[in-house]
Amino acid sequence: MKNLGEMTLEELIEKHSLCECGREHSVGLQYVKIGPDATRFLPDALAAIHCRKPFVVCDMNTRRVAMGPVEAALRGAGIPYVVYEFSQARVEPDEHAVGALCMALDPTCDGVLAVGSGVINDCCKVLAHAVRLPQAVVATAPSMDGYASNSSSMIRDRVKVTLYNACPAAIVADTSIMKDAPERMLQAGLGDMLAKYIALCEWRISHIVTGEYYCPQVAGLMRNSLCKIVAAAPRLMERDPEAVGAVTEGLILSGVAMAFAQISRPASGLEHYFSHLWEMFALERGLPLELHGIQVGVGTVLCLHIYDRLRTFTPSRETAEAAMRAFSPAQWEQTVRRVFGQAAQTLIDSENTQWHKNDPIRHQERLERILAHWDEITAIMAQELPDTQATLTLMCTLHMPVLPAQIDEDAQDTRDAFLCSRDIRDKYLTSSLLWDLGLLYDFPLTLE
Repeated sequence: MKNLGEMTLEELIEKHSLCECGREHSVGLQYVKIGPDATRFLPDALAAIHCRKPFVVCDMNTRRVAMGPVEAALRGAGIPYVVYEFSQARVEPDEHAVGALCMALDPTCDGVLAVGSGVINDCCKVLAHAVRLPQAVVATAPSMDGYASNSSSMIRDRVKVTLYNACPAAIVADTSIMKDAPERMLQAGLGDMLAKYIALCEWRISHIVTGEYYCPQVAGLMRNSLCKIVAAAPRLMERDPEAVGAVTEGLILSGVAMAFAQISRPASGLEHYFSHLWEMFALERGLPLELHGIQVGVGTVLCLHIYDRLRTFTPSRETAEAAMRAFSPAQWEQTVRRVFGQAAQTLIDSENTQWHKNDPIRHQERLERILAHWDEITAIMAQELPDTQATLTLMCTLHMPVLPAQIDEDAQDTRDAFLCSRDIRDKYLTSSLLWDLGLLYDFPLTLE
């Protein structure tokens, strides 16, 4: 099989032979068009997925910037459609949003058309999967990498979760619209992609420590996507159409990589968990949310500083085993309740009945692998992670936030997000590695 990283986007969405990882990679994406005035190809996209009457979903912002070209394309082709516009100024990807879509869905529609970026796309994925309809998306901003992924980042029972459903069958990315997205959304897209450095590093480490599935081909595809975006980044804020198109292609390729792996692991690591927990804290307190990609960019910087320190440590069996002996389930539960509030019981129940991350026997098994493979683990860090200062320089040049305080996250919330990141899902993170080494609770964070 040809290396995934060498394939064009068109080649990638075709069916592939068995990979060296033992799996056959596929993606539900059947049609993609990226470029200026690409909305005119919307009728072709709908025809490719056999949608004759779409249920069109937008919000107030995406109606203003994109519904003109969308409706012109649909009317010009004689395609009937039904529009649902979220009335809120900011839509949260939760049960309320998906329930509103379910109640509004016209039963004569045979497809779902999302007009928007992260939240709109994620909510429409959940809806389309639930009602077994094909979904298309008109991308309005290069702000995140989930356009082509088979997962949705949602809030369920006040906990940020990843739901695996289906990726859109068609994507139309009109760079004439996307280049005019707010600067913060352009920055968010870059922040979401810089996260891949951490995600790939963690994926390889988890493969060693926990035996988690890992595919070198999918990882290579993600690296190539990341390289394209970093190369185009200096021209992104100038709204250069070619740069916007390159970044958009990279973001879609990232989603394809997640679909190939059937998990979000190639694209999401500890840096995303800073964002997830900051969002959960804000929801608990009724506070406004920062863009996910902006938070993830700050989380990436925090993670790079963590790894800079971690690489100077020599693992100690005595330290790790002493920390495990001192671990108090009751104290852990008390901390979870303090940090997560109403969402805490769901997490406590999940740990006690499903995950068992805090189990001493499982800890010992992971520790043995860490100690036996530490040289390999530190080599992975060196191979996958960029120079911290070079990354900071790039982000600062593009006027992106790099510190928690710059996005109104204080030291306590940042510390809590770091310490409790390993508690919200059964996923092996950098914080999990530090916990296994007995270093997590005293590990310093660079906050300035």
